[in-house]
Amino acid sequence: MSSLSLPPLPDNLTVLGCGAAVVDLLAAVAAYPKPDDKIRTTSLKVQGGGNAANALTCAARLGLKPRLISKVADDAQGRSILEELQADGVDTSFFVVSKEGNSPFTYIIVDNQTKTRTCIHTPGYPPMRPEELSESSLSSALDGTRLFYSDVRLHETALVVAEEAARKNIPILVDAEKKREGLDDLLNFSDYVVCSANFPQEWTEAPSIASALVSMLLRLPKLKFVIVTLGEDGCIMLERSLNESPATEERDIDSLVESLKQRKHNDIAIPTCVSSSVTKVRANGIGTVNARLFVGTAEKIPPSEVIDTTGAGDAFIGAVLYAICTNMPPEKMLPFAAQVAAAGCRALGARTGLPHRTDPRLASFLH
Repeated sequence: MSSLSLPPLPDNLTVLGCGAAVVDLLAAVAAYPKPDDKIRTTSLKVQGGGNAANALTCAARLGLKPRLISKVADDAQGRSILEELQADGVDTSFFVVSKEGNSPFTYIIVDNQTKTRTCIHTPGYPPMRPEELSESSLSSALDGTRLFYSDVRLHETALVVAEEAARKNIPILVDAEKKREGLDDLLNFSDYVVCSANFPQEWTEAPSIASALVSMLLRLPKLKFVIVTLGEDGCIMLERSLNESPATEERDIDSLVESLKQRKHNDIAIPTCVSSSVTKVRANGIGTVNARLFVGTAEKIPPSEVIDTTGAGDAFIGAVLYAICTNMPPEKMLPFAAQVAAAGCRALGARTGLPHRTDPRLASFLH
């Protein structure tokens, strides 16, 4: 499919991110080593990584104009981080480059047998301080920005950016991968949250994932939607409705999830989505909220095609950033993001398999 047949993109596609940009050293192995083992790799790759850098690389390939605030050292790794991002169309002019120290890097062991990846991270040094981002740089970074995204790394700097973004009414998306220092402060500013499978219950102590999503909407009054990604089990999204639901009866959130799962298209390989109408959803002992619930499926990838799940969550977020900027409805956004994430799992490294906007696999979502 040629890009000529795709509809034109809207004008304001600038997104600003703040967070991790690292070098990934990926070693694929036949099976995860036992202590004191000596084993060989089946393949090796050195590539840029880091949640924010991966998500914005994905967004750039889809047609957005991303800017990234981060920090590297003036070393070979730092230069490769910047060059790789620039080659993909990510604006790195807001990076802080330290004369001394080291750029951040991550060893990643990719287990070919279990299809898992284990990360061993070495942070960059010296760490980024908020005062290293000047007021003029912050103002320029936010100028014309449609959306701000934080992966909760460099949280002190991210909070300064989030406060200014909120003041300018720029919506904020937070990647809630796990409890981290500074996360709660950033969540209070967030309009959109995408979280990992374990996070909602860890953060709310609710008895189920679904009830935890209700708790998050009640605890974070600014939040428009929250998505929890569940790997090969797809995703669940709860979107706040500002309209009163026409039905007066309340629905229990867990039974609503189960009823939507019954309607899921389990026999279709491509990602799909089912949704409820706007309903007053109840989580026992937590409260009620007017919302719409969405249950999305993941692509059913043949096991032989799954190479590496590194960065799948970042790819999903990159696609969500694109969807928000192009006003894609949730029932299209969730399968689109799942399709983008699945493409990334078919190659070694977080970025190798990330699709471009012209990829035929995305055509049905972009029309």
